[in-house]
Amino acid sequence: MQVTETVSDGLKREFKVVVPATDLASKVDARLDQLKTQVRINGFRPGKVPVTHLKKLYGRAVMAETIEAAVRDANAQIVTERGFKLVRDPKVTLPEEKDAVEQVIEGKSDLAYTVAIEILPPIELADFKGIQLERLNAEVAESEVDEAVARIAEQSRPFAARPEGGKAESGDRVVIDFTGKMDGTPFEGGTGGDVTVHLGSGTFIPGFEDQLVGVAAGEKRTVNVTFPQVYPAAHLAGKNAEFDVTVKAIEAPQAVTVDDEFAKSLGLESLAKLREMVKERLTREHAGMSRQRVKRKLLDELDARHKFEPPTSLVEDEFNNVWKTVLDDLQSRKRTFEDEGTTEEKAKEEYRGIAERRVRLGLVIAEIGERNNIKVTDEEISRAVMERARQVPGREQEVWNFYRNNPDALASLRAPIFEDKVIDFILELASITEKTVTREELYKDDEA
Repeated sequence: MQVTETVSDGLKREFKVVVPATDLASKVDARLDQLKTQVRINGFRPGKVPVTHLKKLYGRAVMAETIEAAVRDANAQIVTERGFKLVRDPKVTLPEEKDAVEQVIEGKSDLAYTVAIEILPPIELADFKGIQLERLNAEVAESEVDEAVARIAEQSRPFAARPEGGKAESGDRVVIDFTGKMDGTPFEGGTGGDVTVHLGSGTFIPGFEDQLVGVAAGEKRTVNVTFPQVYPAAHLAGKNAEFDVTVKAIEAPQAVTVDDEFAKSLGLESLAKLREMVKERLTREHAGMSRQRVKRKLLDELDARHKFEPPTSLVEDEFNNVWKTVLDDLQSRKRTFEDEGTTEEKAKEEYRGIAERRVRLGLVIAEIGERNNIKVTDEEISRAVMERARQVPGREQEVWNFYRNNPDALASLRAPIFEDKVIDFILELASITEKTVTREELYKDDEA
């Protein structure tokens, strides 16, 4: 086999490979000799079929199989001998001329083809012990617990029917039937029955809830609204509509006392236990935000310390994914680049930079994991699947089967687990200073 490198451009390589016809012929003969003991042909005893007869029957098929194997083996040899790590499978270009193909298949000509590959760049990892980070930590204040318990109480507040003839007020729950119309004609998705509207919650179309303040049970009222310019149902966005509303019931919020009895109504032993549970949840949330911020700073450090040209194809794939998301978002919000204070060209430049950073960091994290034998165990994957299953009660088996039967979906769970394990590995080596801050300081950048 003769291999000649014809292109070396950045991370792209191309080779011309020639496999002598004599090599192919010897492999074909060896394969046919193997077949002698396997095939059954009328008129011949097992193992006694002449190779010449087998060649007439199976020659072309065996040659095609041999060529495929020869290309696969040659490509593997090129990669192994040169120590390449490939971005994706090699692109093989075989002869296209019919006569040339026939000459190879008939064993009259050498097999000559080209193989194009894109390789991963060599990555020189930084000294992680030289990375200095500040980790922000926030204690849970009692005032935070008070606010969280108050929100739980508000969400759990009981409601009772208003007396006959009572009028609805902001904060009440109103049960209604409605039919929406445009130009007097009902429209798709505009009809509902026994729908509960919490007045003042802002969950309905702007203006809808306000026009129900003052209604009484049994009353009929026409509500006129304009759908927002940005609306999930695109055919309704920005349109005027009127709703014929029938009020079926009105419920007023009742007083709620936050005490042991309230905690027991939630299935807890006491108010102290409720506050303890809330504090634990807030502590986990603060810890999660603390990790998110230190991870963000660490990724910035990794990006700054590892500057290399990432593979073009990976950047292009990542950019296309990001760009599609950007365009879909603009379309859903009926916005343009000009509305966002930029141009399409500037936006493309910005998001291509983001794509390059993502690819570069992905390769660095993969390299760190490989060199330090960081792996995701089957047990960790199973825990992740079970966590997803718990999020959809009653459909646990369906979720489990989905991940078990979809390797790509399973890989989507593996990737973030692997990344977190690599991040933990680096954080163990980095120099980290702990700093106690307020909740507002901890969440400041995230909220902004």
